[in-house]
Amino acid sequence: MKRLLLGLLIATLVSLLSLVLLAPMQAERLVNGVEQKAPYPASSSARQLHQRLIVADLHADTLLWSRDLLERARYGHVDVPRLIQGNVALQVFAVATKAPWGLNYDRNPSDSDMFTLLAALQRWPRATWTSLTQRALYQAQKLRDAAVRSQGTLVLIESASDLDTFLARRRRESQIVGGLLAIEGLHALEGELSRLDSLYEAGFRIMAPTHFFDNALGGSAHGMKKQGLTEFGRRVIRRMQELRITVDLAHAAPALIDDVLDMATRPVLVSHTGVKGTCEGSRNISDEHVRRIAATGGVIGIGFWDGAVCEIEPDSIVRAIRHVVKLAGVDHVGLGSDFDGGTHTPFDTTGLVQLTEALLADGFSQDEIRKIMGANVIRVLRKGLP
Repeated sequence: MKRLLLGLLIATLVSLLSLVLLAPMQAERLVNGVEQKAPYPASSSARQLHQRLIVADLHADTLLWSRDLLERARYGHVDVPRLIQGNVALQVFAVATKAPWGLNYDRNPSDSDMFTLLAALQRWPRATWTSLTQRALYQAQKLRDAAVRSQGTLVLIESASDLDTFLARRRRESQIVGGLLAIEGLHALEGELSRLDSLYEAGFRIMAPTHFFDNALGGSAHGMKKQGLTEFGRRVIRRMQELRITVDLAHAAPALIDDVLDMATRPVLVSHTGVKGTCEGSRNISDEHVRRIAATGGVIGIGFWDGAVCEIEPDSIVRAIRHVVKLAGVDHVGLGSDFDGGTHTPFDTTGLVQLTEALLADGFSQDEIRKIMGANVIRVLRKGLP
């Protein structure tokens, strides 16, 4: 009987341990899905054009998950082997540090955090369980470590010089990927302006003031008050511009967008969004803001999921792109997939050729497609990076 009870206890403990270890993987399988599994069909003309493009995507949340960036996964949207297969030259890896329980697009308080559990389940360092700054730094180090282990296949880009060197190399070697660090929500500063410099030193070059809730800098499109910049927020934006950190207005409340644009001295991004002109929604931006962001020389990155474009299909992404082009010109729109960000998308990153094909079908010229798929983002990065 004792042996039976001991055996049952061991089996129970093993089951519980397996559940804990596999929980993040199962969670990601549920939240980062695709409408269609790879491989992704496309015409020969679209494939030939796609292979000549320098593709850049402004937003993927892959660092949040426990997968190894250098290993091809059978779930999720992004890893280095799939970026290479999809001919993605530049991928912005965004870092999120906090998300409230009951996450929604309309109203979120700031007094809860489901990422604490995620950090613990994924066995992140204990310091990350209680510090948002440490969560940001840990995810940045994951990208840096992956770049070192890749032996040159994944290249971390931190300056305009890094970007130009990488692009010159990629003209000779198509099997490499450049990675840039961004952050979603400067609640990661934990109220300390000096931590902005620490994040800069860690490699962050694109920063969004808010994410899914209002914070010390100002209002989120999904927050309770949705206010403009606070005085602390204004100090942060001024310091970002001094350091040549690009401001990202994704998830920002309209009042905060107005305040940042009033202060902007350099191009501003919206890394991943939809536009109200084709898909009404609280996180999508107005025609007026499209024009004002373009006036800074910036780029609007169009997302791939239903909250951004309503229908999860390449044609819906193209409709949003076309709307931005009509409002502001073809030089001010790019890709902002939100891959691996708890999103359901038409394809993973190996399927971006289907977007090239949809742009061709909609009547865009090859030069326009070159700009949309990456050249516009490269222009803004080159002007924005230190």
